[in-house]
Amino acid sequence: MYMYGGNHNGRYLGDLHVLDLKNWTWSRVETKVVTGSQETSSPAKLTHCAGHSLIPWDNQLLSIGGHTKDPSESMPVMVFDLHCCSWSILKTYGKPPISRGGQSVTLVGKSLVIFGGQDAKRSLLNDLHILDLDTMTWEEIDAVGSPPTPRSDHAAAVHAERYLLIFGGGSHATCFDDLHVLDLQTMEWSRHTQQGDAPTPRAGHAGVTIGENWYIVGGGDNKSGASKTVVLNMSTLAWSVVTSVQEHVPLASEGLSLVVSSYNGEDIVVAFGGYNGHYNNEVNVLKPSHKSSLKSKIMGASAVPDSFSAVNNATTRDIESEIKVEGKADRIITTLKSEKEEVEASLNKEKIQTLQLKEELAEIDTRNTELYKELQSVRNQLAAEQSRCFKLEVEVAELRQKLQTMETLQKELELLQRQRAVASEQAATMNAKRQSSGGVWGWLAGTPPPKT
Repeated sequence: MYMYGGNHNGRYLGDLHVLDLKNWTWSRVETKVVTGSQETSSPAKLTHCAGHSLIPWDNQLLSIGGHTKDPSESMPVMVFDLHCCSWSILKTYGKPPISRGGQSVTLVGKSLVIFGGQDAKRSLLNDLHILDLDTMTWEEIDAVGSPPTPRSDHAAAVHAERYLLIFGGGSHATCFDDLHVLDLQTMEWSRHTQQGDAPTPRAGHAGVTIGENWYIVGGGDNKSGASKTVVLNMSTLAWSVVTSVQEHVPLASEGLSLVVSSYNGEDIVVAFGGYNGHYNNEVNVLKPSHKSSLKSKIMGASAVPDSFSAVNNATTRDIESEIKVEGKADRIITTLKSEKEEVEASLNKEKIQTLQLKEELAEIDTRNTELYKELQSVRNQLAAEQSRCFKLEVEVAELRQKLQTMETLQKELELLQRQRAVASEQAATMNAKRQSSGGVWGWLAGTPPPKT
């Protein structure tokens, strides 16, 4: 079982580990990067990612999509050669899907069917794309019918190499429990009535198929983990519960990985990792024929993914339900006491974290109250300033009107002054004429002119 990437404590990972399902031993894979025709034996410096899909194909592993720190425009496809232990970029043709994570990638014959996910701008998607692995050509499919609403972190499976099933997933506000079926021959979506004990809404779950049975493990609804492992008969679309665990154990986690293997001729389901408030690195095994989940026993020392808590050389033995305990009752009691102490220590840590969160919440509430009071004060000041500005605008309008009136009066005054000056000039001219014509009028009146 190969484990690549993921996230831990807010950082993306890019390491590759393998769990030998025969002797249940972890080891870290030292990889190379192939760029064109050049090859370097230094550790692979790939883009660390989470929410990607890892698909086995022809002695290779295909890593499709995923969230990264610096996303590209289109969804990348990386290929890992199991023989050479080298990574390279798969050259494809056609128009690839936009970069995304949390999508489903399903191998159907010689094609990969990609649905949904969330892009780098946190927009949810419900588009459908197919990558032909023979020609390495992308094709966007415009299917008919009513597709699932945009979502990410859902599960997908193929039945009879013809029907693509989509279950669950989440949006920004809610999680889903719906089941959609796409006929890959007619490319038509349909939604069927689910029978039996339908599972609760969930996202971040994982699924694997054994025959016509589709096993769904883990997931959550942003409030609690999904504790029931369920199975869907893909022929009858009838659900049933396989087993149930407590809500806070690793099997009730989001983002866990799931593979199918065999042990002594029987199918087993192997689960690893996940997050349910804590990052987990446990290996759990389910024997569907016994409908029981057997937790792996981890011991020894070897390389374990550094992205998870420090557990070295994970080794499990005798995973069958007929496990023969080597030791006596005191050994079992000691183990139970140790597990009890671990649980109590974990519970105490949770209590401390809860108290800290409550204190932080109280501080945030107090700060919010103060900020609200400041906001109200600023709003009141703003209202007062708006009222004052309105009054000033009224006064300015009145002053402008008075100013216009004064300008009009000034013009009328200047006009009157000009008219007065003209009248004064006319009056002076007439007086001068009267004085110059006084002798003539005197002569006409019989008054002799003055003697010279």
